[in-house]
Amino acid sequence: MIPGEKDGAPRADLKKPWSAVTKAAGIEGTRIHDLRHSFASVGAGASFGLLIIGKLLGHSQAATTHRYAHLDADPMHKAVNTIRVTLSPAMNGEAKNNVLAIKRTRNAT
Repeated sequence: MIPGEKDGAPRADLKKPWSAVTKAAGIEGTRIHDLRHSFASVGAGASFGLLIIGKLLGHSQAATTHRYAHLDADPMHKAVNTIRVTLSPAMNGEAKNNVLAIKRTRNAT
């Protein structure tokens, strides 16, 4: 909580202090909201799960967290490669990592 004018009350307007912070950091134009989206996206990319991320952001609805947590291409690429490495041997008739081998059948054409 950022203290406001009255004791025990939060500050109602963060515009001036936020402007000073972003200017000092060299990130003018960045909104607090942008940081929340980045926080959620990094958490999702690290596989923390929407429930945990939502609790950290103070969300009461999973749908809100889902809108915040944008997955970039890197976690998606990692997921595809992990699945490919597991399934490729099975597609070639080899059992690996508790995945049963898949027997291919040839269709008569």
